[in-house]
Amino acid sequence: MKKLIAILLVMLMMLTAASAETLSGGWSASADPAVTEELKALFDKGTEALTGASYIPVAYLGSQVVAGRNHAFLCQAVTAYPGSLETAPAYAMVYLYEDLSGNVSILSIADFDFGSLCSYGESDID
Repeated sequence: MKKLIAILLVMLMMLTAASAETLSGGWSASADPAVTEELKALFDKGTEALTGASYIPVAYLGSQVVAGRNHAFLCQAVTAYPGSLETAPAYAMVYLYEDLSGNVSILSIADFDFGSLCSYGESDID
């Protein structure tokens, strides 16, 4: 009997954890970072009015349920004006908001700074 109760409790905890992923407020990582046609269409809809630079989504990182849904994309940044000094590939995080009616807008765009991720020769490990 104790084993049965233990198994039921474990199953209940697993179900609770699975349902918590869909609650509003928390970010859920994408199981597959591939940018599908549906995600590409959503991205294009949200960035269609953007000028000065364009972004090519290379990975879909996840979403957040709010009054609608927030989406996070890792993108390659491409300058959209001639004579740009940008020579090295640049990357950015593009966050979009999709409302309950299907309208999509930009929440924020943050440059992805590789230098801040790793400092060669410096270590936090002692």
